[in-house]
Amino acid sequence: MHPAFSPSNVAVITGGASGIGLAAAKRFAAMGLKVAIADLGGDKLDGAKAAVAKQTDPENVIAVATDVTNVDHLQHLQQTIEQEFGDVDILMNNAGIQPGSSIFNPDGWTRIIDVNLFGIIRGSQVFGPKMILRQKPGLIINTGSKQGITTPPGDPAYNVSKAGVKTFTEALQHELRNTKNCHVTAHLFIPGFVYTPLTAGDRTEKPAGAWTPEETVDFMLDHVSAGDFYILCPDNDVARDLDERRILWAAKDIIQNRPPLSRWHPDYQSEFADFLKRRDEGQE
Repeated sequence: MHPAFSPSNVAVITGGASGIGLAAAKRFAAMGLKVAIADLGGDKLDGAKAAVAKQTDPENVIAVATDVTNVDHLQHLQQTIEQEFGDVDILMNNAGIQPGSSIFNPDGWTRIIDVNLFGIIRGSQVFGPKMILRQKPGLIINTGSKQGITTPPGDPAYNVSKAGVKTFTEALQHELRNTKNCHVTAHLFIPGFVYTPLTAGDRTEKPAGAWTPEETVDFMLDHVSAGDFYILCPDNDVARDLDERRILWAAKDIIQNRPPLSRWHPDYQSEFADFLKRRDEGQE
């Protein structure tokens, strides 16, 4: 296990009141860490604090109402954690929204990008410098999405925000590894199909193809501890090798000068099917 996960170390999780964030908060608390849950204020945040407190000494859990689009809120979060627990060892920038979007309708675009992308940038900029100065092992885990890599049609604002998270986190890790005496690493967490309030829609039961948030967090812990930067999670529908083929196809749109999103282009559907078939047959 990565040394940042040592008991009594401090973890902060944005978007920690539900879904993957709440599962991570519970898991960290059960491991003996001190946990700060950051999310919008209200009953959901209060309930999350109570649920996480069942995993540990309640004094090791705090909940701080935080809007990640507001840098003052993030600075207040940092100050509160330092007062209650001390310095931060693990920052999990996880807050995200997905209300849906379309190209020519501006509704929602600003909020989606402000939460999903700038929330992660701000969180890293507020917490990162002090984490580096400590010269101790630390982690910044940013929650991205496969939609930020293969960018499927249907929700362009979300895709843009998560593509930005990928690019930012790559740059962040480059910066960290080239900073003298820095023992903090960044990791891009890329969940698969996970049954959470964000993805549930009208469903009241977990689809067979989805992972639980708990399964996803356990996968993340294993792969962070293994030193992986790209934590590409499978699920019950999509294995890693299928994800790899989809990502490779998307990259070849540029290399082969195909139309963008050719995977969904009628002129390339049979070629894409053949590309996947070669994977099933173990061919390149």
